[in-house]
Amino acid sequence: MKKILLATAAVLISASAASAADLAAHPYTKAPPLPPAPIYNWTGFYIGGHIGGAFGNSSNSIFLPGAVNNNDGVFMGGGQIGYDTQFSPNWVFGIEANYSFLDTSSTFANRGLGSVTGRIGYTWGPNLLYFKGGYGWADSRFSNGFGGNGGRDGYTLGGGFEYLFTQNWSGKVEYQYYDLGTVNFVGPGPRFVRGNLHNDQHTIKIGLNYRFNWGAPMGAPLAPGY
Repeated sequence: MKKILLATAAVLISASAASAADLAAHPYTKAPPLPPAPIYNWTGFYIGGHIGGAFGNSSNSIFLPGAVNNNDGVFMGGGQIGYDTQFSPNWVFGIEANYSFLDTSSTFANRGLGSVTGRIGYTWGPNLLYFKGGYGWADSRFSNGFGGNGGRDGYTLGGGFEYLFTQNWSGKVEYQYYDLGTVNFVGPGPRFVRGNLHNDQHTIKIGLNYRFNWGAPMGAPLAPGY
């Protein structure tokens, strides 16, 4: 009996050692690496279009029929072209030229608004919050006595939010204010009427840009689906 017990114990010990050796033979496998975080880059040229509305202050009117430029608002649409550069992980600087046609039939109102502005923005992920300012111009083409026939110079300020849907397409919502100075008026008719008004405009628009990414860093991992 004693010999049988010793033999059984020896067999069990040998089996345990063999199992341990088998376990040690399997190499450790690392978990697969995580995919790189997506990189959104704003550097490059872009071109796009926009639609929205333009609103004058209630004081932007004169006392002749059809000469009112008030805060009821008119439809606007146009285009923009520009260039952005992302000069640090979270900051973007750009320059943009913009022109908007205004849907107005009045010969006393602005027919279009243009601007050349710089902009500075803060970006996180695909989001960009920005402020802009620079030269503003009104295509007045006045034919009824306004001084500065053909256009009015001034300044513009604004800001907005832009979102990268893909690395080549972005959409934006933007507010822009135009201050075009004081306009002097001499009215037509048997009695010449004189007056002046402050020519300024508030605009709100949505836009879509196509981005060429010329000048963006090469080889950077883009967001999924880009």
